[in-house]
Amino acid sequence: MHFLRTLIFVFCISIKTLHAQAPTENYPEDPASEEQAGVPKGEVLKFTFDQSKVFPGTWREYWVYIPAQYKADKPACVYINQDGVQWKAPVVFDNLIHKGEMPVTIGVFVMHGKVKAANASEANDRFNRSFEYDGLGDAYARFILEEILPEVEKQKASDGRQIRLSKNGNDRAIGGSSSGAVCAFTAAWERPDAFTRVYSAIGTYVGLRGADRYHTLVRKYEPKPIRIFLQDGANDLNIYAGDWWMANQTMLRALTFAGYEVKHQWGEGGHNGKQGTALFPEAMRYLWKDWPKPVKAGTSQNQMLDAILIPGQEWELVSEGYKFTEGIAANQSGEIFFQDIPNSKTYKIGLDGKVVTINEDSQNASGAEFDKEGNRYEVAKKSLSIVRYDAKNTKQEIAKDIAGNDLTVAHNGNVYVTAPDGREKPSTIYLIRPNGEKVVADKGLLFANGVALSADQTLLYATESASHWIWAYQIQPDGTLSHKQKFGWLHVRDSEENAWADGIACDRDGRIYVATRSGIQVLDQTGRVNAILPTPNGAASNMAFGGKDLDTMYVTANEKIYRRKLNVKGANGWDMPNKPDAPKL
Repeated sequence: MHFLRTLIFVFCISIKTLHAQAPTENYPEDPASEEQAGVPKGEVLKFTFDQSKVFPGTWREYWVYIPAQYKADKPACVYINQDGVQWKAPVVFDNLIHKGEMPVTIGVFVMHGKVKAANASEANDRFNRSFEYDGLGDAYARFILEEILPEVEKQKASDGRQIRLSKNGNDRAIGGSSSGAVCAFTAAWERPDAFTRVYSAIGTYVGLRGADRYHTLVRKYEPKPIRIFLQDGANDLNIYAGDWWMANQTMLRALTFAGYEVKHQWGEGGHNGKQGTALFPEAMRYLWKDWPKPVKAGTSQNQMLDAILIPGQEWELVSEGYKFTEGIAANQSGEIFFQDIPNSKTYKIGLDGKVVTINEDSQNASGAEFDKEGNRYEVAKKSLSIVRYDAKNTKQEIAKDIAGNDLTVAHNGNVYVTAPDGREKPSTIYLIRPNGEKVVADKGLLFANGVALSADQTLLYATESASHWIWAYQIQPDGTLSHKQKFGWLHVRDSEENAWADGIACDRDGRIYVATRSGIQVLDQTGRVNAILPTPNGAASNMAFGGKDLDTMYVTANEKIYRRKLNVKGANGWDMPNKPDAPKL
């Protein structure tokens, strides 16, 4: 009898365990998911696409939903979905558009690509789904914007209506499930100007191809204008790449911390589309609510962003039309000087914002800096020299035979110059003393680039463009460098092998600002990236604090110059050193 009771107990426990592992998923169906009498029906057309330059050699199918209410004289809103038609979307769109709960929207449902095998009997196709969907970077966004949507606009409805799609990001939503969901988020994250509304079901924010980094990046980046609907279930996948259920909750907490407009629905389900389908009408109502009012960026709880940014102060375009801008520096008046390296010209931005040319042949100068007497130092790349210009723009060569890139000038007159010898060879950092003596201060960095002094001028920071590191040195009384260390850790874009750190600057509170391909990465005094400020064109090569109060950051960004007023003051080398408050560890 005891054995029988034990057997029954074990059997019951096993049944309960199985039941817990496979919960019954019964979700109430939204009326918008059912065909309704009297509701005009749109049509769904099917096409193929095999001319991609972003994903060469791929073939895929895609479907286009055209609502009955669409008129060709007005571009329609757009919803893009990965993995083809899901969520009973055409029926949902029919009902919601009819009731005015979402705008007239053309749906574009795209399958992942595959490279067809030359001989299907001997080889499998190469499936591109994970490569296209799971990775970070802007490739998929470019694929949709530059290839698929233009292709869609070549098509016509069965009654001859030409398809016209809105180019306004506020009129575009994108969604998907699993890897298709993280792909949708990535497209909006990379191009918030093009996609502002995201539906994410059972999103793969885990370590398949780096999406586990998102919850950290969301917290550090200045918030973007994106509205998100998240769904996941407690019995979602928990495998080698991570825990989907925990990752989605972590994303929710990150998005909430960063001030995003986000709604979520959690369930008990597994890695399937059951709850996602049930919630799709609710998600569409939420994502399109208040349209055409624009989705706006929220306010982050990031303390560094709060400390350095001024509400309402955005990036402002100062000037454009150059080949490549670099070598930016501020004088004591707050005027800004910068180089157009390929054109070998030096320009000045006055306090009135006007740009004038001050040197028609700079010898392809790159780095620049001022000393406390107001002299301007430049790295003349063509002549392999370091030159100094006085207030009358009279030129004097102070050092020769230096294939330099950037420099900084300390208050005591010492000049530090980075001289990269290429990515495969170690770089040199030179010390040029006020008497003209040239000393090799360090060797060994891989493509040493930007260089700056800490606010108290006891440390020298140097960026290494072939890695994700900023190096730090302690400056000795004689100007030499010691205690060399990998110090600042930088974020790297998924499309790059390194951060490509370039120019570097400090503010008077000790923060370190680094121009990278991810934007301006802002580190605390202990070398940790706390915040990231992307520029409008996604480029940044150098920056300087200028303006009459030295509280405006000017950034060289490829062919453009931007500026932004901040709640900090720059620590320029010509200024008296100051000791910031001790960092929080």
